[in-house]
Amino acid sequence: MTLLETILFTLVFIAALYGIYYAWLWVLRKMSAKMVDSDKMNEDIRKVEVIDVREPAEFDANHVLGARNIPISQFKMRFNEIRRDKEIYLYDDNLNYASRAANILRKDGFKNIHILKGGFSNWTGKTKSNIK
Repeated sequence: MTLLETILFTLVFIAALYGIYYAWLWVLRKMSAKMVDSDKMNEDIRKVEVIDVREPAEFDANHVLGARNIPISQFKMRFNEIRRDKEIYLYDDNLNYASRAANILRKDGFKNIHILKGGFSNWTGKTKSNIK
């Protein structure tokens, strides 16, 4: 095998793994949560639990007004802080963390889990920054 063939094979292999990973996240999202748009989330925001699963630095920089931060890195240890009697709206930057968090909640018996379609960059409502 030549160097060029080896490089090409490696790139194809990496691309296939990347595709499999995103397919797996898509399946998790479909099994665990419903996608909602910014308008629906904004309409329901006072009646639901809004959870930002990004890391604290990202949350502090800017987040949905009224959201709580439970970072994905701590989610398995802290998801019991979420109320079971309310609908849950999750968001992050690109749906990867929110999909994983929704799956954790689903496995523990939570119902009515939603993910913000398009992530935080798609949010059109009020935001807050903790950086002064």
